[in-house]
Amino acid sequence: MDSYTDFALVYDTFMDETPYSEWADFISDLIQKYGITKTKKQDKSPQDSKESDGLDGGDEKQLLSQERDLVVELGCGTGSFAQEMAGRGYDIMGIDNSEQMLQIAIDKRDKSGYDIMYLEQDMREFELYSTAGTFLSVCDSVNYLTDPEDVVKMLRLVNNYLFPGGIIIFDFNTVYKYRDVIGNTTIAEDRDDCAFIWDNWYDSDTCINEYDLTIFVHEEGDRYRRFNETHFQRGYTLEEMIGIVEASGMDLVTTIDADTHEDPTDESERIYIIARKNSDNNITVYKEEE
Repeated sequence: MDSYTDFALVYDTFMDETPYSEWADFISDLIQKYGITKTKKQDKSPQDSKESDGLDGGDEKQLLSQERDLVVELGCGTGSFAQEMAGRGYDIMGIDNSEQMLQIAIDKRDKSGYDIMYLEQDMREFELYSTAGTFLSVCDSVNYLTDPEDVVKMLRLVNNYLFPGGIIIFDFNTVYKYRDVIGNTTIAEDRDDCAFIWDNWYDSDTCINEYDLTIFVHEEGDRYRRFNETHFQRGYTLEEMIGIVEASGMDLVTTIDADTHEDPTDESERIYIIARKNSDNNITVYKEEE
């Protein structure tokens, strides 16, 4: 999981074509369709009055609505997606285990003026001060959990911290994408202030995708600083991920092809999973496919 170190310095440069704004629009629509979380711009009084029945005073009512309307992003990286969600009126918190990535996220927050809390924690072992109405994880963060049991562990934690009726929306890259689209390739790209060479290998036996990055960052004159990083991600099939959700005790709501926004197919490269809190904690033992 400790993948992003020096790469954090150039991460946004190499991700500058990522459609964070489009993702945020779509995920916001999914939250409004399937979830309970509201934005700061929405009228909350009718729902809040229902939830506060039997409670004394406005303070408890306000606390309930604050927890219901909190969004937590797991694997938030440099905060680009959190910025987009904050701009749409969501009360959002970001969690990541890379200090370097979070420092960049904090710099963005300070420049934008958005009120975003960032926590340096592992998505498999995070701790929160309250429940939250919605959890998110995008941009293949879940694929960095190369042991399916770790995905189960993460989802059980999410289930524990979700406000009643709350949901998680997360994406993952499929086996098809790593095996048939990316495969064993080398990619090189040159930018104004940096360049990189990306060597990719996929192991079909383990479903592990390894990519070695060689990055050159311009410093001054003709001088460049070179550093290397190796990243590991695991591809999952839709059937595997559904089994993981079921083993976590959460209730599967729906699955969506992230590119077409239709039902996933055998050639889907990235898939959204939406799962809802299950208060019964009906967990099972996850068994990998043979």
